[in-house]
Amino acid sequence: MSRHRASRHQIRRNARRMRRYGVQPVAGIEDLEFAPLAIAGIARLAWRYRSELAPLTVVASVLAGSLAMRHWFPEWWPTLIIATVLVAGALALWGRWVNLPRPIERGYAAVTTVFAGAWLTLATHFGPFTDPLPAVLGIGTIVLAVPWWAHRRRRARVRVERTLAAWPDIAQAVGLAGSRIQSAMVDLWGYRFRLGLGVGQTVEDAINAVPRLESALGTTRGGIRVQPVASKKANRADVRVIETDPHADAITWPGPSITSITQPAKLGLFEDGAPVRVPLLRRHALFAGMSGAGKSGGVNVLLGDLTACQDVILWAVDLKRGMELLPWASCIGRIATTPQEAETLLADAVVILDGRADDLTRRGERVWEPSPDRPALIIVIDEYAELASEAPRAIDYADSIARRGRAPAVNLIAATQRPSKDAMGKSAVRSQMDVRLCFRVREARDGDLVLGQGMVKAGWHPHKLDAPGKFLISSPEHDIPRRARSYLLDDEGVQATAERHAEHRPPLDEVSAQALERAAEMPAVPAQPTARPSPRHARDSTVRTAEETLTATLRQAPSDGVSIGDLMRETGMRRTWVYQRLQDLSRARQVEQVSRGRWRALPEVHDP
Repeated sequence: MSRHRASRHQIRRNARRMRRYGVQPVAGIEDLEFAPLAIAGIARLAWRYRSELAPLTVVASVLAGSLAMRHWFPEWWPTLIIATVLVAGALALWGRWVNLPRPIERGYAAVTTVFAGAWLTLATHFGPFTDPLPAVLGIGTIVLAVPWWAHRRRRARVRVERTLAAWPDIAQAVGLAGSRIQSAMVDLWGYRFRLGLGVGQTVEDAINAVPRLESALGTTRGGIRVQPVASKKANRADVRVIETDPHADAITWPGPSITSITQPAKLGLFEDGAPVRVPLLRRHALFAGMSGAGKSGGVNVLLGDLTACQDVILWAVDLKRGMELLPWASCIGRIATTPQEAETLLADAVVILDGRADDLTRRGERVWEPSPDRPALIIVIDEYAELASEAPRAIDYADSIARRGRAPAVNLIAATQRPSKDAMGKSAVRSQMDVRLCFRVREARDGDLVLGQGMVKAGWHPHKLDAPGKFLISSPEHDIPRRARSYLLDDEGVQATAERHAEHRPPLDEVSAQALERAAEMPAVPAQPTARPSPRHARDSTVRTAEETLTATLRQAPSDGVSIGDLMRETGMRRTWVYQRLQDLSRARQVEQVSRGRWRALPEVHDP
């Protein structure tokens, strides 16, 4: 080759000549060797697919171990047998401590250990290439590798690891640059990971990035939950990816979870399967949500628990003429279905509150401790907005109970669609609600109305709940937005539960009964009720006549009893009043139910 520099014309001429004869230029890299690049590429592939190659890795390790044992320690084969039995037994019994929660997984680990240990023992004693040990090893590897390759949780873990391996690029795209994955875990419904936020980033930034995260991670809309960590660190967030909705189907009520109001009631399940437990002693509760969202079902579940408690007296207000709460009438001490009855009931509750407060003062005690002899009083009010519009005087009594009912154990449980200022009547009732269950609402601002100002911005999104019965709970124990679903207690379950618990309901305590008697003896006061109202509650002659007529009709009833409709016509009273009196007389063993809807007096009946 000539040493002088070729001219531009010569270079073009040589290039045309090379193209004419089909010669293609080849570039060579002399400073790098091919072998290191190939090794690095193979190593990267092996690491990426390490989960799929795990059976081959185990086989290679066992084979290498057998060669070493055969060469240096051939007399150790009895020790290998003992070690195999001990390891397999430990995995079968205590495998849950090494991330093997299911029995079938622990069994698979034990069988694999026995096979590997037995083959290693034989290879140590006879040699790894003695027939038929190589064939046994190959066939056993294929048979035991199939369950490993097909295991759903393993495949899901691999997929999650590969997805999160690209987190730096994902974080840059969604506006969380600088954040990092600290840990990840696959569960039955998807996966979750702990996110360490970048400098200056907050949990609210992660919450606002949820729509972008859903797109970047390839999930469904509404499939990502972001919430603060339990340790309350500001630069941490828990991200949960829901691939299969755990609350897609209704959850059947398993039965009462408590036997005393001092125990926390279980209202449903969170998405991770943890129970929704909340104490109700000396607390007011609010159930809110749009029509059809499931708040009435949530109230039924709560009543199913409370009726099983022998240290609780239940009163109820249902201004839908008893459509919701009347099935529980046999377990409810008093039920009001008209505005006048609601006003009287709440006024009596205030009288009981005052009587208990006076009793606590005389005893030198600060709180009323519930027991079967001194039960707590819980008043359930369905559709509280109707109470505010139809019985405005009753709101004054409810307001007094909300402010002063904690220590005497007189508490409210209110259910309403939208607890606005107009619906709740006075702000004191809503502000005193320590426990708030928010079912689906129509607009985001309604979430702040139920849960408190600023809660939607903090990640509480009840407007995104997509099925009846799903709710968010806010209470002193539950200050993180976690979706839950209440149990389903159908009409047949309500009827069976009410009949089962009706025989064990406690009577009104002596202190409360005496307070009502003293209030009944006081003359009428026409003035409006104040913060400590003392209304008159004497029975008029119409009620006394109706009771006498009811008793006489039951005494004269034939052997097959008399129907509730006949009793209504004879007494001229509503169905609710008749049914409640029958329940009172039944608990006093003065009447009996001959068949469904038909009653008669027992021989020893007395004039009530």
